[in-house]
Amino acid sequence: MQRRGMILAGLAAIAAAGVYGAWRAMQARPLDMAAFQARYAAALAKPDAALTVYHLGHSLVGRDMPVMLDQLAHAAGFAAHAHASQLGWGASLDQHRKGPDATPGFAEENAHANHRPAAEALASGAFDAVVLTEMVEIRDAIKYHQSAEALAHWAAAARAGNPDVRVYLYETWHRLDDPEGWLTRIDADLPRAWQDVLMRGAMARPDVGTIYLIPGGQVLAAAVRAMEAGQIPGLTQREALFSRDAAGAVDPIHLNDLGAYLIALTHFATLYQQSPEGLPHQLRRADGQMAQALPEPAVLPLQRLVWSVVQGYALTGIAR
Repeated sequence: MQRRGMILAGLAAIAAAGVYGAWRAMQARPLDMAAFQARYAAALAKPDAALTVYHLGHSLVGRDMPVMLDQLAHAAGFAAHAHASQLGWGASLDQHRKGPDATPGFAEENAHANHRPAAEALASGAFDAVVLTEMVEIRDAIKYHQSAEALAHWAAAARAGNPDVRVYLYETWHRLDDPEGWLTRIDADLPRAWQDVLMRGAMARPDVGTIYLIPGGQVLAAAVRAMEAGQIPGLTQREALFSRDAAGAVDPIHLNDLGAYLIALTHFATLYQQSPEGLPHQLRRADGQMAQALPEPAVLPLQRLVWSVVQGYALTGIAR
C-alpha cells in the first residue's frame, strides 16, 4: 500500500464513476482490489539465467525494440537471451486471438526471422516470459475489443504451455496530440484502464494467475518531465523521442530509435529486475544498421530514471 504500484482503492472508486467504470460493469467482475494487491505482496524471484521472451502486439513493440532488448541482455551477461514475436498493424489482443485473417498487417509485420505464431509458440512452453501488448486507443480496445477477456485468454494460454511462465502486460502510451493532454492520459490510465479494467479483469479468471506490469508509458512520462525540466543533457522536448516522416513532421505515437532504446531499457529492468545503469547505448536495429544513439551525457540519467520508475511499482514484481 505504501508503494506507487499499490494504487489506492479510492482511485478505483473514482475511476468507476467514468466511462471506464461503465465498461468494466459490462464485463465479468474484476478481481477484488484487496485480492489484487495481495498478489504483489511478495516480489518475483530475480532471474539468475537468461530469459526466452515472447512479444505479442503491434508497432509499439515493433521489430527494433526486442532486438535492442536482446543486445542489452547479452551485454549484461545473459548470453542466451532470445525472443520471438507476433505483430500486427495496431492490432488488439482480441484480433490476435481471432487469428491471422482478423489481424491487420499480419503478413507484412511478421515477415522476419523472429516471428513465431502466437498460439503455437505459447503452447510449446518454450518461453520464460510472455509480454502482451494491447492496442491503443485503450478506450477503444476496452469498448470494442474485449480487452480483459483477450488478455486473460493469452495469459492462460501462456500458463497452460508453461506453468512457471512470467506474464507481463506492457503499458504503452497515447498520441502526443491527445485532447486531454498526453501526460494527463498516461497518469490517469494506469489505474483506471491498465490496472482496473485489464489486469484486474483478466486476473479474476482462475487459470490466468498473476500478470505483471512493464510500465512503458510511465517511463516515457517520467523521461519527458525530466527532459522538459532541463534535467537530461541534450534532450529538452518530448518530440525528441518520436519518429518523423520524410517531411519532418512528428509522428504522434511511434517512437524513434531514442524512444525505442528507452523502452528496451524498461523491458530489461523489469524482466531481469536489475538496473540498466552502465549498459551500452549504441545498439543495432533489427535490420542490422546502427540505431541513432542518445547523446552521451543523457545516457546515465535516463538509465537511472528507468530503474527508479520500474522499482516504484509493485505491479512490476520487483522487490525494493
